[in-house]
Amino acid sequence: MEGALIVLIPVSVLIVAGVVGILWWAARHGQFDDMEGPAHAILMDDDKAAGPGVEHVAADRLASPNDTDTAQKSR
Repeated sequence: MEGALIVLIPVSVLIVAGVVGILWWAARHGQFDDMEGPAHAILMDDDKAAGPGVEHVAADRLASPNDTDTAQKSR
């Protein structure tokens, strides 16, 4: 039992030091600067308007891969 503690205590100290180091690195490199921006970006509509020459096609007018296969076989 004592042999296990000799191994487990230093391993746990190293794990804690690693986690603290990762959090310190993240804070120094700006990973926690904008916590709300990405959450609000999901709600923003960033679709661009269609440019000239772009035709909007309804989903029911689109051909599925099966439609093109049957059209080629009937020729």
